[in-house]
Amino acid sequence: MFSKVLIANRGEIAIRVIRACKDLGLRTVAVYSESDKNSLHLEFADEAVCIGKAASSDSYLNISSIISAAEITDSDAIHPGYGFLAENAYFAEVCESCGIKFIGPSAECIRLMGDKVTARETMRKAGLPVTPGSKSALKSKEDALSFANKIGYPVILKARAGGGGKGMRVCHSDVRLVSAFMTAQAEAEIAFGNSEIYVEKFLEKPRHIEIQIAADNYGNVIHLGERDCSIQRRHQKLIEEAPSPAIDAKTRKKLGDMVCRAIKNIHYSSVGTVELLMDSRGNFYFMEMNTRIQVEHPVSEEITGIDLVQLQILSAAGEKLPLKQEEITFKGAAIECRINAEDPENNFIPSPGRIDFCYFPGGKDVRIETHMYCGYTIPPFYDSLIAKVITKGDTRSQALRKMDRALSELLFEPTKTTASFCRKVINDSDFRRGLYHTGFLEKFMNKEEE
Repeated sequence: MFSKVLIANRGEIAIRVIRACKDLGLRTVAVYSESDKNSLHLEFADEAVCIGKAASSDSYLNISSIISAAEITDSDAIHPGYGFLAENAYFAEVCESCGIKFIGPSAECIRLMGDKVTARETMRKAGLPVTPGSKSALKSKEDALSFANKIGYPVILKARAGGGGKGMRVCHSDVRLVSAFMTAQAEAEIAFGNSEIYVEKFLEKPRHIEIQIAADNYGNVIHLGERDCSIQRRHQKLIEEAPSPAIDAKTRKKLGDMVCRAIKNIHYSSVGTVELLMDSRGNFYFMEMNTRIQVEHPVSEEITGIDLVQLQILSAAGEKLPLKQEEITFKGAAIECRINAEDPENNFIPSPGRIDFCYFPGGKDVRIETHMYCGYTIPPFYDSLIAKVITKGDTRSQALRKMDRALSELLFEPTKTTASFCRKVINDSDFRRGLYHTGFLEKFMNKEEE
């Protein structure tokens, strides 16, 4: 086991990892940019090192600065959190070459799943169905037009190195595809340093279902059930829940077993998430795999009682999984609402700035993940996520009632947040009945947003 872990991230996920490390008896090192000098994760870590200026490229994406921070603090492992360098194969290789353990899968697996075209083909060969799509990156808009007409509209353009909705465009016609191709390429280049685009058949109003897995270095793979992440705005998840109201126990076992076989086939070791789309007829299609801890991992933890970040650390330390699939039980329901510093009444524009007052809900089965506090100033340089509210109940209805109550208690003044919007969504009659899909939020958008 490691003795000291450096967390190469910020915000709520940095605090989450620090807590898991403390529960395992590990010392921690926080890194921070100049704009994060007052961030809460610095207070909870045993040590803190400034790694650069406010821009991510100068700090949280600066590999040499992070490695230097690990070396001067004698850290023997680095946890990347999510985002930033979490799925950067080169960073994982640099860590290993410097004798520092990267808490995540091998660089080979990161690279394999990070290339979305290769990942699709790999998972298809491993037995997972995939949507019709190009088997390589498209060299030109003419190639894209030819392939789109071959499989039929609608189609979706995606970044080969992508994720998080960047470089994605839905197209229903040749005209739209031509205009979207260059835009998608440019966005992909800015976000990932790779402008390559591929195309898939676009499924109308599918559900976004993901399977949480954990694997060790000894060929053992388990799944912790599914999460329903269909409530999205511009391909960005806003509300997630487990289990999915659209999945029964038989389907859960079938999906879980199928995904575990595929993961074992690629010799994966760490936690990870296989993301699938489910069409209106109940067919599932592999979309991508995230080789890191997910923002929404708490809902899986709440219904299984398993600490996923600890599992991730233990796997990286070379330990065997502490439990078998038959020992995992699913109890109750959990839901998570992402609270972003955005104004839902004004086209979701960012709302950075000082928080003069904040209050967090409590009570049984209410969990808050945040790095906010009274007097904190939200910087404008990073993701707008400022908190996650997670509630649990014996039933889905109980979890939703607790969420409604928790959101009504949550206060950030004068910061505008998505809490009120989340509350509106979870009280919608169709959502309450579990009748939703990835385009569900369109009914809540104003004309400007549409």
